[in-house]
Amino acid sequence: MSGRLRNLYIGLIHYPVYDKRRRRICSAVTTVDLHDLARLCATYGLQGLFIVTPLQDQRALVERVKRHWTEGYGAVYNPHRRLALEHLRVASSLEDAAEDIRTFEGTPPLRMATDASQPAEGCIGYPQARRILATPGRPVFLLLGTAWGLTEEVFTVSDHLLEPIYGPTGYNHLSVRTAAAIILDRLARPDPEESSSAPA
Repeated sequence: MSGRLRNLYIGLIHYPVYDKRRRRICSAVTTVDLHDLARLCATYGLQGLFIVTPLQDQRALVERVKRHWTEGYGAVYNPHRRLALEHLRVASSLEDAAEDIRTFEGTPPLRMATDASQPAEGCIGYPQARRILATPGRPVFLLLGTAWGLTEEVFTVSDHLLEPIYGPTGYNHLSVRTAAAIILDRLARPDPEESSSAPA
């Protein structure tokens, strides 16, 4: 497997996001997102998963889930889940999460946002995103939205916008867990020139 994702973090943004009427809201944490995205991080070798929410009770929920599976009975009952949930972190804002990454890595992360509602124009494709991830010494913070997607202010503070996922139909409403799995698999995929130069 490519090691290009070793400098990648995911940010699951619960605020600021839109509801279906494009009102700015804070969405609720969904525990299945915590488990499934953490398992993706463990599978693809990411550095961490940040759950971003300003609500104290929601942050406490995330911490409680993490403690159960990494320190409590759950850690003994299911060691594989412990390894996944160790990737889980929580932050009250996008800026706080980025600062945590900067403190750990010694340099601020590049922010790469993606959202189903974004038009493809102005977005980078996966070959360019893979080249960015292959650049040594610069962490990348991949921002994923909940509810009805990231607000414009998140895109404004992002360094890159990654193109949305398109299937062969016009339907474009994947769960964030499904979208994240597709995105990470595409980012981990070797470019054609890498495959052709690999020894037989």
